[in-house]
Amino acid sequence: MKKILLLFSIFFLFFSFTKVKHPYHVGSVEINYNSKSKTFEVTGRFFLDDLENGLSKKYGKPFHFNDVKYKAQINEALRNYNAEYFKLKTDNEFLKINYIGYEEDNESVNIYLESEKVENPKKVEAAVSFLYNLFDDQINLVHIIVNGNRKSEKLTYPNRYLFQQF
Repeated sequence: MKKILLLFSIFFLFFSFTKVKHPYHVGSVEINYNSKSKTFEVTGRFFLDDLENGLSKKYGKPFHFNDVKYKAQINEALRNYNAEYFKLKTDNEFLKINYIGYEEDNESVNIYLESEKVENPKKVEAAVSFLYNLFDDQINLVHIIVNGNRKSEKLTYPNRYLFQQF
Protein backbone atom coordinates (compact mmCIF):
# COMPACT_ATOMS: atom_id res chain seq x y z
CA MET A 1 0.00 0.00 0.00
CA LYS A 2 2.86 2.38 0.85
CA LYS A 3 4.45 1.68 -2.55
CA ILE A 4 1.23 2.59 -4.35
CA LEU A 5 0.87 5.80 -2.33
CA LEU A 6 4.50 6.69 -3.07
CA LEU A 7 3.99 5.99 -6.78
CA PHE A 8 0.89 8.23 -6.91
CA SER A 9 2.76 10.96 -5.05
CA ILE A 10 5.58 10.86 -7.59
CA PHE A 11 3.12 11.02 -10.51
CA PHE A 12 1.28 13.90 -8.84
CA LEU A 13 4.49 15.89 -8.38
CA PHE A 14 5.64 15.14 -11.91
CA PHE A 15 2.38 16.17 -13.57
CA SER A 16 1.85 19.25 -11.40
CA PHE A 17 4.87 20.90 -13.03
CA THR A 18 3.92 20.30 -16.65
CA LYS A 19 2.98 23.22 -18.87
CA VAL A 20 -0.46 21.91 -19.81
CA LYS A 21 -2.85 24.81 -19.18
CA HIS A 22 -6.09 23.34 -20.45
CA PRO A 23 -6.95 20.03 -22.06
CA TYR A 24 -9.27 21.37 -24.79
CA HIS A 25 -8.58 23.61 -27.76
CA VAL A 26 -11.78 25.59 -28.12
CA GLY A 27 -12.59 29.04 -29.40
CA SER A 28 -15.82 30.86 -30.04
CA VAL A 29 -16.80 33.27 -32.78
CA GLU A 30 -19.96 35.37 -32.62
CA ILE A 31 -21.09 36.98 -35.88
CA ASN A 32 -23.83 39.46 -34.98
CA TYR A 33 -25.67 41.53 -37.59
CA ASN A 34 -26.28 45.08 -36.34
CA SER A 35 -29.36 46.34 -38.20
CA LYS A 36 -28.63 49.99 -37.26
CA SER A 37 -25.09 50.10 -38.65
CA LYS A 38 -25.93 47.41 -41.25
CA THR A 39 -22.68 45.61 -40.47
CA PHE A 40 -21.68 42.31 -38.94
CA GLU A 41 -19.89 42.75 -35.63
CA VAL A 42 -17.61 39.79 -35.00
CA THR A 43 -16.08 38.77 -31.68
CA GLY A 44 -13.64 35.88 -31.45
CA ARG A 45 -12.66 34.49 -28.05
CA PHE A 46 -9.62 32.27 -27.63
CA PHE A 47 -7.31 31.09 -24.87
CA LEU A 48 -4.46 33.58 -24.55
CA ASP A 49 -1.69 30.96 -24.63
CA ASP A 50 -3.20 29.23 -27.66
CA LEU A 51 -3.38 32.48 -29.61
CA GLU A 52 0.19 33.43 -28.65
CA ASN A 53 1.40 30.03 -29.83
CA GLY A 54 -0.69 30.17 -33.02
CA LEU A 55 0.71 33.58 -33.95
CA SER A 56 4.26 32.50 -33.06
CA LYS A 57 4.00 29.40 -35.22
CA LYS A 58 2.48 31.35 -38.12
CA TYR A 59 4.93 34.26 -38.11
CA GLY A 60 8.05 32.62 -36.66
CA LYS A 61 8.58 35.01 -33.76
CA PRO A 62 7.34 35.31 -30.16
CA PHE A 63 4.21 37.19 -29.14
CA HIS A 64 3.30 38.12 -25.55
CA PHE A 65 -0.12 39.58 -24.87
CA ASN A 66 0.71 40.69 -21.34
CA ASP A 67 3.65 42.84 -22.49
CA VAL A 68 2.78 46.33 -23.82
CA LYS A 69 5.91 46.49 -25.99
CA TYR A 70 4.34 43.77 -28.21
CA LYS A 71 1.01 45.61 -28.70
CA ALA A 72 1.76 47.06 -32.18
CA GLN A 73 3.31 43.75 -33.31
CA ILE A 74 0.27 41.82 -32.03
CA ASN A 75 -2.18 44.17 -33.75
CA GLU A 76 -0.40 43.76 -37.09
CA ALA A 77 -0.18 39.97 -36.68
CA LEU A 78 -3.87 39.69 -35.71
CA ARG A 79 -4.92 41.88 -38.66
CA ASN A 80 -3.09 39.52 -41.05
CA TYR A 81 -4.11 36.34 -39.20
CA ASN A 82 -7.79 37.26 -39.26
CA ALA A 83 -7.65 38.11 -42.95
CA GLU A 84 -6.39 34.59 -43.64
CA TYR A 85 -8.41 32.51 -41.17
CA PHE A 86 -11.81 34.25 -41.27
CA LYS A 87 -14.00 34.91 -44.32
CA LEU A 88 -17.60 36.07 -44.42
CA LYS A 89 -20.02 35.98 -47.32
CA THR A 90 -23.66 37.09 -47.57
CA ASP A 91 -25.99 36.36 -50.43
CA ASN A 92 -23.06 34.94 -52.45
CA GLU A 93 -20.87 38.07 -52.06
CA PHE A 94 -17.67 38.19 -49.98
CA LEU A 95 -17.63 40.99 -47.42
CA LYS A 96 -14.62 43.10 -46.59
CA ILE A 97 -13.74 42.50 -42.93
CA ASN A 98 -11.98 45.18 -40.91
CA TYR A 99 -9.84 44.35 -37.90
CA ILE A 100 -10.91 46.61 -35.00
CA GLY A 101 -8.63 45.42 -32.21
CA TYR A 102 -8.26 43.02 -29.33
CA GLU A 103 -8.53 42.98 -25.57
CA GLU A 104 -7.20 40.61 -22.97
CA ASP A 105 -9.61 39.09 -20.49
CA ASN A 106 -7.71 37.09 -17.83
CA GLU A 107 -6.71 33.89 -19.64
CA SER A 108 -8.46 34.70 -22.91
CA VAL A 109 -8.25 37.20 -25.74
CA ASN A 110 -11.22 38.84 -27.44
CA ILE A 111 -10.68 39.83 -31.07
CA TYR A 112 -13.02 42.39 -32.65
CA LEU A 113 -13.84 42.61 -36.36
CA GLU A 114 -16.49 44.44 -38.38
CA SER A 115 -17.78 43.87 -41.89
CA GLU A 116 -18.56 46.40 -44.54
CA LYS A 117 -22.23 47.43 -44.79
CA VAL A 118 -24.72 44.93 -46.12
CA GLU A 119 -28.50 45.19 -46.50
CA ASN A 120 -30.77 42.51 -45.00
CA PRO A 121 -28.64 39.37 -45.26
CA LYS A 122 -30.64 36.22 -45.99
CA LYS A 123 -27.86 33.70 -46.45
CA VAL A 124 -24.69 33.94 -44.35
CA GLU A 125 -21.62 31.84 -45.11
CA ALA A 126 -18.46 31.78 -43.05
CA ALA A 127 -15.05 30.15 -43.24
CA VAL A 128 -13.62 29.94 -39.73
CA SER A 129 -10.29 28.21 -39.17
CA PHE A 130 -8.77 30.05 -36.21
CA LEU A 131 -5.91 28.06 -34.64
CA TYR A 132 -6.17 25.26 -37.19
CA ASN A 133 -2.53 26.07 -37.97
CA LEU A 134 -1.64 24.99 -34.42
CA PHE A 135 -4.02 22.22 -33.32
CA ASP A 136 -5.56 19.32 -35.22
CA ASP A 137 -8.21 19.00 -32.50
CA GLN A 138 -9.30 22.66 -32.52
CA ILE A 139 -13.02 23.29 -32.10
CA ASN A 140 -14.57 26.64 -33.02
CA LEU A 141 -18.10 27.32 -31.84
CA VAL A 142 -19.68 29.75 -34.28
CA HIS A 143 -22.82 31.75 -33.51
CA ILE A 144 -24.51 33.76 -36.25
CA ILE A 145 -27.19 36.22 -35.17
CA VAL A 146 -29.37 38.09 -37.64
CA ASN A 147 -32.31 40.18 -36.41
CA GLY A 148 -32.35 38.35 -33.08
CA ASN A 149 -32.40 34.91 -34.74
CA ARG A 150 -29.41 32.94 -33.41
CA LYS A 151 -27.99 29.87 -35.15
CA SER A 152 -24.96 28.01 -33.82
CA GLU A 153 -22.66 25.37 -35.17
CA LYS A 154 -19.58 23.52 -33.97
CA LEU A 155 -16.69 23.40 -36.42
CA THR A 156 -14.12 20.74 -35.66
CA TYR A 157 -10.80 20.61 -37.50
CA PRO A 158 -10.54 20.29 -40.49
CA ASN A 159 -14.14 21.46 -41.14
CA ARG A 160 -14.13 25.24 -41.56
CA TYR A 161 -17.21 26.10 -43.62
CA LEU A 162 -20.78 26.79 -42.57
CA PHE A 163 -23.81 28.59 -43.89
CA GLN A 164 -27.13 29.60 -42.43
CA GLN A 165 -30.36 30.86 -43.98
CA PHE A 166 -32.31 33.63 -42.25
